[in-house]
Amino acid sequence: MGRKNQVFDNVLDLVGNTPLIRLNTITKPFKGNYYAKVEAFNPGHSSKDRIALYIIEQAEKQGIIKPGDTIIETTSGNTGFSIAMVSIIKGYNCILAVSSKSSLDKIDMLKTMGAKVYVCPAHVSADDPRSYYEVAKRLHQEIKGSVYINQYFNQLNIDAHYASTGPEIWKQTEGKITHLVACSGTGGTISGTAKYLKEQNPNIKVIGVDAYGSVIKKYHETREFDEKEIYPYRIEGLGKNLIPTATEFDVIDEFVKVTDEESAHTAREIAKTEGLFVGYTSGAAMQAIKQLNEEGAFEKDANVVVVFPDHGSRYMSKIYSDKWMNEQGFFDSINEEALESIEFIK
Repeated sequence: MGRKNQVFDNVLDLVGNTPLIRLNTITKPFKGNYYAKVEAFNPGHSSKDRIALYIIEQAEKQGIIKPGDTIIETTSGNTGFSIAMVSIIKGYNCILAVSSKSSLDKIDMLKTMGAKVYVCPAHVSADDPRSYYEVAKRLHQEIKGSVYINQYFNQLNIDAHYASTGPEIWKQTEGKITHLVACSGTGGTISGTAKYLKEQNPNIKVIGVDAYGSVIKKYHETREFDEKEIYPYRIEGLGKNLIPTATEFDVIDEFVKVTDEESAHTAREIAKTEGLFVGYTSGAAMQAIKQLNEEGAFEKDANVVVVFPDHGSRYMSKIYSDKWMNEQGFFDSINEEALESIEFIK
């Protein structure tokens, strides 16, 4: 029975089973077939619904958490929204330590969903007491009856996608997927999905997307943590200044780095060409596909699945704001048409 004919007990019944949508216009110049796994169709509008529900339900099964307890997490915004949503339905308190890099839209959404939010400086080292990792740890120690999800170092983050995203993509492509392209932040999405898919067909190529300013690509290639790779960048939920144990580097074949500016423009291009209003990391993933095509990475019979992690509404004060784009210096002679797309009648 299709979703249209169903009645659901609560919003959590809608987590997962997101659509795979063929990309037609933005990919026209490229060899191969391209499909987007559009995670904005989750009720919390991002792939993080999957891990929030899965991790909390596992904690319930193990007796780690009970109604009235407090769930604590570090988040760039999406995981926090998902945890807050699950907490409402299941009767938990929710405290979130959020990176200051998160958009104001995301922070306002978290407050609206009943979470207590601590905004922590983004550009400090992971072991700095002000970092969102350390703030979350401190709150967990101070608050009795609290559980710290710790998505960056939680094996359940990987397991959630192994149990859902991977099988869904395999079924939706009838096993014909040849490439998976996905952004890597915590690494849970790409690792869990890749692990499942490679068990079905080890020849599937898995390509991770990393940001300039992040250590992940170099670590994948050398297994060395290089602090010199770290510098501030704008994309939320992509890349890291530490090595998350929720990333299984052995199931990822290669990483591609993308810039803030090109990822922002590509997200806006997805909206204008495919009618899909997607977030910053979706632009990053699509930008990686553009770069891979410049290198001739795909053959004409390739079936490439790209994960679009969240919805564009989370970025109205950022990449979908001409003012913000202009302030970042992202508009130039090539990309300035958006500034002229509104005409005021006087």
